[in-house]
Amino acid sequence: MKIVTYNINGIGARLQNLLRWLTERTPDVVCLQELKAPQEKFPEAAIREAGYGVIWHGQKSWNGVAILSRGCEPSELRRVLPGDPEDAHSRYIEATVRGIKIGCIYLPNGNPYPGPKFDYKLRWLGRLLTHAAELAASPMPVVLAGDFNIIPTEKDVYKPERWVNDALFRIEVREAFVRLASQGWTDAVRTLHPDATIYTFWDFFRDAYRRDAGLRIDHLLLNPALRGRLRAAGVDRDVRGWEKPSDHAPTWIELSE
Repeated sequence: MKIVTYNINGIGARLQNLLRWLTERTPDVVCLQELKAPQEKFPEAAIREAGYGVIWHGQKSWNGVAILSRGCEPSELRRVLPGDPEDAHSRYIEATVRGIKIGCIYLPNGNPYPGPKFDYKLRWLGRLLTHAAELAASPMPVVLAGDFNIIPTEKDVYKPERWVNDALFRIEVREAFVRLASQGWTDAVRTLHPDATIYTFWDFFRDAYRRDAGLRIDHLLLNPALRGRLRAAGVDRDVRGWEKPSDHAPTWIELSE
């Protein structure tokens, strides 16, 4: 079973790339972030024609998350992260697919630091930690997949000294990621590739992709009930080099059935 997280950076602009990738790689489950489309503008028909059931939570201009499942319908559980009924951002959606609970995350960027956007990111992280603790303890297998906008360690960024005061690399958010791990979550990609240079994002500026000046900010976390089924993990790096790409590449895991 192949589960993927992919920040699409505008599903309207990248739809053809997404459909090509779905056809070529045939993932079983896909968590999409940054749809940049209101609910009614999501290309449901095209996704279903490609063979995928889908649920989504859109938002005009920015944000937006979706879960796609090949050959079946995701069973929606929630479409908002608990803890703040006033938070209208479409950044979280959760469903079960083939016996696995999947939370799709688009965590706030938080820049500029310091400021209200960074404060919101920390509050959102606090809510995530509370909800994730319940999911980690569940006897049901759970994946938290998405664009976390967190660079966990220095090995996950090109020239880390340049990122010290960036909201993706601030010590507060890295410590929150450590607290997630302490709940029992496994960082699947890093667990299987402990020493490799692996990036999932390359900026559109300064020829970052060609220079491999990237970041690892897209993660798939497995709860203890699922960790034993992890078989492989990686990044479809070549997709970042396609015409009119997202600035992220699909990041994936393979699980035993």
